[in-house]
Amino acid sequence: MSNFFNGILRLKRGPWEMLATILIGLGVFMLMQPFALWLYTYSFIVTLVGTVMFIIVSHFKD
Repeated sequence: MSNFFNGILRLKRGPWEMLATILIGLGVFMLMQPFALWLYTYSFIVTLVGTVMFIIVSHFKD
């Protein structure tokens, strides 16, 4: 877990891509769940932020 936070602070690609992928997955989950309307409401923005974040961090150094 310490390596993950070290990678985040040093702008390493791996941890940031993992965070962006988790955001994309969370946004898709929020889109498909039938229980809470507020989750559905914010699902698009969460997925969009994760996608844009993934595009940006794919240019970070390894």
